[in-house]
Formats: sequence, C-alpha cells, structure tokens
Amino acid sequence: MKFEKAFLGVVMAVSLTACGQNETTTQTHKEEKAMTAKDPFADARSITPPEIEKRPVEITQHGITRTDNYAWLRDEEWQDVLRDPSTLDADIKAALDAENEYYAAVTDDLEPVRKALFSEMRGRIKEDDTSVPRKDGDWKYWVKYNEGGEYPIYMRAALDGSNEQILFDGDKERGDSKFFDIGSVNHSPDQNLIAYAVDRLGSEYFAIRVRNMETGEEYEETIESADESGAIWAADSQSFFYVERDDNQRPKRVKLHRLGTDPANDPVIYEEPDDAFFLGVSKSQSGDYIFITSSSQITSEVRFLNADAADLTPTLIAPRDNGTEYYAEHHGDNFFIMTNADGAVDFKIVTAPISAPGRENWSDWLAHKPGSQVVTFTPLNDYLVRMERENALPRIVVSDYDGNSHTVSFDEAAYSLSMSAGYEYDTDEIRFTYESPSTPEQTFDYNMADRTRTLVKTQEVPSGHDPSLYVVERITAKGEGGADIPVTVLRLKTTPTDGSAPALLYGYGSYGYAMPARFSTTVLSLVDRGAVYAIAHIRGGADKGRAWYLDGKLANKKNTFSDFAASGEALIDAGYTSEKKIVIYGGSAGGLLVGATVNLRPDLFGGVIAAVPFVDVINTISDADLPLTPPEWEEWGNPITSAEEYGWIAEYSPYDNIKDTEYPPVMATGGLTDYRVTYWEPAKWIARLREEAKGGPFVMRMNMGAGHGGSAARFERLEETAHLYAFALKVWGYEDAEPVKHN
Repeated sequence: MKFEKAFLGVVMAVSLTACGQNETTTQTHKEEKAMTAKDPFADARSITPPEIEKRPVEITQHGITRTDNYAWLRDEEWQDVLRDPSTLDADIKAALDAENEYYAAVTDDLEPVRKALFSEMRGRIKEDDTSVPRKDGDWKYWVKYNEGGEYPIYMRAALDGSNEQILFDGDKERGDSKFFDIGSVNHSPDQNLIAYAVDRLGSEYFAIRVRNMETGEEYEETIESADESGAIWAADSQSFFYVERDDNQRPKRVKLHRLGTDPANDPVIYEEPDDAFFLGVSKSQSGDYIFITSSSQITSEVRFLNADAADLTPTLIAPRDNGTEYYAEHHGDNFFIMTNADGAVDFKIVTAPISAPGRENWSDWLAHKPGSQVVTFTPLNDYLVRMERENALPRIVVSDYDGNSHTVSFDEAAYSLSMSAGYEYDTDEIRFTYESPSTPEQTFDYNMADRTRTLVKTQEVPSGHDPSLYVVERITAKGEGGADIPVTVLRLKTTPTDGSAPALLYGYGSYGYAMPARFSTTVLSLVDRGAVYAIAHIRGGADKGRAWYLDGKLANKKNTFSDFAASGEALIDAGYTSEKKIVIYGGSAGGLLVGATVNLRPDLFGGVIAAVPFVDVINTISDADLPLTPPEWEEWGNPITSAEEYGWIAEYSPYDNIKDTEYPPVMATGGLTDYRVTYWEPAKWIARLREEAKGGPFVMRMNMGAGHGGSAARFERLEETAHLYAFALKVWGYEDAEPVKHN
C-alpha cells in the first residue's frame, strides 16, 4: 500500500554474428515447441488444494450486504502478531501452513529452474561490491559487501585513506535473527557516534542504538518502536530526534532523546492528532534546522526548530489546507518550499522568510509549468538542484540564486536518474546515477561550476552483460478517453515480433509513483530466455505529471486497470506477444492492479503474479483500526462515510469481483508480519478464487518470518524472485528454455 520502497532506453545498433543467428534459430524452435504445450499445470491439477474453512460473516454498509467467508483468517490480535509472530491463532497458522504445502507440491518440479535462476541472478551481482565514498569534512563514508555477505558493511576513513574503520557490519549484527533489516546508519555531526536502526521481525518496528565510532562502545539505552529513518542528530551530537510508531504502526510522535537518559522519559516534540496524517522528521541540507512534516495523501504541513535543540517548541510554517502540499528546505534567511499551492498541479518552488514563513509571505521562485513535475530539490550554498519529470523522463536542473540555470543533458532518449547532494552544504559537486533497461548503472560526480561530469563507477555484471544484444523500445497504448499510455519494452534483438514470444507485463499505478527506467539484473533471466519484458506507465502513477496521477485515483481509479489491460492489448497489436502469453505482475498496490485487471479481462492473460497484493480493498479501507486506512481514504475514497465512494471501491475490489469463469494460473505471496498489506489479504483472495473462479491453479507462498518486502538479505531476496520467475516460466512452458550467452 502506501510508502512503497519500485525501464526505458534506445535501440542499440549492432550486427548479429553467425553464432547469434544460430542461437536464434534454436531458441525460436524451443519457443514454438514450448508454446504448443496444452497445459503446463496438467500434473498439478491432480494435487488437491487445501480446503479453507468457510465461516460466513455478513457485513452491511449503506444498505448493501456482502458475505465474507474468510474474514476469520484475520487474527483478532493482529497487533500482537506484528510484535510476536508466535502468537498467531492456531487455526490460522494451520491454514497458512496448508497453503505453503500446496504451493510446494504444485511447484515441486520447478526446483531445478529456481536453482538455475538464482545462480544466474547471483552471478550478475558483484558480491564484494563497494559504493563510491562520500566526503564529510575530514572523513569519507561508504558501504561495501563481502563475498557471500547478505548485508552491507558501513565504513569510513580519513580523506587520505588512512584510519579505515568498520562502523557497522550487517552480516555480524544479524546474529541468529531469522529476519534482519537495516533501516539507517547515521553518523553524528561531530563524527564521533553512529545511531543505527534495525528491525528483527519484518513488522517495521525499528530499534535504535548508539555506538562510539572509535571505540565500538555502545550506549546502554535502546529506542523501541521507531521509524526506519532512525536518528536525526541535533547539532550538539548528544541528542537526536526520531519518530515513534504507535501500536497500529502509525508514525505518530516526534521525540527527542538525549544520550545517557531513559528513553521512557523522552519528551514529545510533536504528536499528530489525525490518524490520516503520518509524521516524518528531517534535517535541512544546511544542518541548521529540523523539519517535522505531517502529511496525508494530498495535504501536508511543516514545523521547524533550530537544530541546536535549545528550544523544543516547533514553529508552524503554514497550517494545513486540504489539498495543498508543501515541503520545506533552507537557504540563508529563507525557506525554499516545493508546493502545489495556487493550482500548481505539478508543483512550483517558493521562498518564505524564516522570520515570517506563513503562506501570505510566499513568493514564487520557480513558476509552475504544467506537465513538468518538480519531483524533489536540494538547496546548497551556491546552487539549488532539482529533479523534474516530463512525459515519463527525468532531468536534473542546476540553478544559482540569481535565476541562471542549466540542465544536465544525456545522449539517450530514455533512461532513469537519481541524484544525491551528499553530506555537505558548501560544495560545487553533486552525484547522480544514470541507467537504462539495457545499460548498467553509472555513477557520476558533477561539478556545477564548470559543468563537467566524472564517471566514478560503472555497475559490474560479473557473469557478463552485452547491452548490444538488447532492444529497448517505447510504444503507446490507447486508454479510456483517448489517453496515450507509454509502455516500455525490453527484449533481445533476436526475440521475434510475430506474436510468438511470451511477455511479462509489470505495473503499479498508485500514489503518484512513477516507474523508473532502471537496469534490472534479475529480469534479464526472463528476457535472455526469449521473453519480452514490458512496463506500463499507467494512470495513477505520475509518469506524465501530477495530472496523470489524479486521473487514476478516487472516482477515476478504474482508469488504472483499463490502462493496464490496454497496455497488454498494445503489446499484442505490436506483435510482441499474443493472448494467453502475457503474465501480469505487480506488488502491493500493484497487486491490486493485477487482481482487478484479471477480473476485468481473465481471457487476455496467461498468468498472474501478485506479490503481497492489496486485494481486499473494500474491507481494508472500511476498517479505520488498520494502520494505513485513514490516510488511504484520500487515495481510494472513504467507504465508511460515503455511499458513493463505497460504490467506487466495491466495483473494482479484486476480492469482491471474482467471476464464475476461466481464470489463468495465479501466484500470490504474503508476509506474516506485513502491516502495509496484512497477510490475510492474499490468503483470503486465493481461497475465494478457488471457491468462485474456474481454471487456475491458485497458489500462495506465505513468508512466515518476514513483512512487506520479504527478506532484506540480498541473496535471500533473489531466492524469492526465483520463485516468481519460475512460476512465469511454467505458465509459458519455458522451464527448459536456455538463456542467451553473453561474451
């Protein structure tokens, strides 16, 4: 659901070798043979699926009654399960265990394929990788991985390379924890201490501890139930701000902790009274101010205080105004504020004096430009750097404070960008990364004064990667109302466009999240076997600006699903694939996408992969006690108070709209300690698919020891991905397909 933690390019010209042509002939023959298979799950159909008991519950809203046979799969004490999974109700555990056993039986024949996929994906990862160090005063900081290591190791050294120190070794810190995730490792302004936040359950309740960087000595206190951002250090390096989550996993309170004191006595700096608003705390790039941002889906407000923490009474910049978002940063005597105020749908940047920052004193610094969304910005001493997005393409713009600006240009027509200003404020240098679906990530340091870029790292693919073997293309699907939907396609040059190839179609389409054009080492395992990989930049995301998002939410949410179906049809019309050869894939709100779309067009697709899918929409968004429900009303509507908005959701909620017709095979995943999409959503959905739909099979793989993102360990994540991709290969009958060879 909310706060999710997600491919474009150009054709690269190169001639095919005779060897490549021979490989093409062999591969095409394998594809044709594979696709003539009538039913890849024929043997699986002889396996009896678990019979999940029906315990009917009638629910009436706005005079409409619906029956939920599987509501009992929600543990009444679900909050306790988040903190201690062993408390899960015995009947529910038995049902989940039975689902896992059935999944294992149905996919037992895929174990060799999964092992091959895992080996390939791991072979594309440089195991002893190292990030490019970032300077902070007299020190530089970086992370590295050891050969075979699952977790990053946080490092620092003097600028000349001397006095190298291990600050936090993720592999050692995991110990015997079944699950382990590092939220943050933040060093203090005086560079003597680190504060680290870790989660050992997968429920995203992080614990903060503090360590001396020179001696390794730890402070006695532990901050429990913190947000993953961990400690935001005050200027004195002896205290820090943090966000505390409540028992419903809502970030409700910003507190200050002073080292050596009992966390139970930490003062509350600000507590958010509205369950629809979540809190975040940050420090300005200048290091002078702490910002407390309270935000819902469509509204925000910011408070600030001096980073010296001498006065703990935060000052409000401007009171919340429904539908108005703003986010603050600092430069000189002013706050620089990114906002959609005054009809700036794609955001603008204004300034406000620190002494009187109210909205009446806001002055436009960067005017609103419709269709060109300001995504983020960072003020530095001499420059303000911003990221913009237009027509699904990002760009970096550098400005001085006199209004002069220039754009960092790129040769390719489609790509993904990210940028970081690092630790320092008075600097002429920023860092950005650049990649495309066929081009591994490149890291550049960019000098804003002389406009030069220095390539400091290129992502290595140890097993080999030849970008010239691939084609990256953009096609356009036609959505409802004539909307032009960009669809990005990655394939081997040797993959035919005569409709014979299978396709994996990925989408998300919620919360205004834009799908970046990244290089993925994992998806190559499908593409190298002759599959087409496509990403649909559908409404509900912000790929084409903020208006693109607004046209795919609330009453317009059905546009998201029809756009996705139209994207599948566009792939077929362009000859990339055919009906029943498309596997659709989405996670979280992307699970809602694939669940709703397969209900809409069960005839179009050959398979569905729904990772931690948000599919029980009407029940979840009608339950104000669930962690994310109140802020979600601005994304989906409020079915509790509004009959009309109940109708919007009831019309597409995947769990409530399963048809009595033939469905393709469906694989769902879940995480027992997932508070974002609770475990019972995929469990209920799969049970109901078996009850009401034909076809299938319908299987679920529940991770009994992780939350929303699955394992946080890098190789364990690959094993999870191998399960998903092996399922797709089985749908296509491609289990025996061999990947293309790279030089």
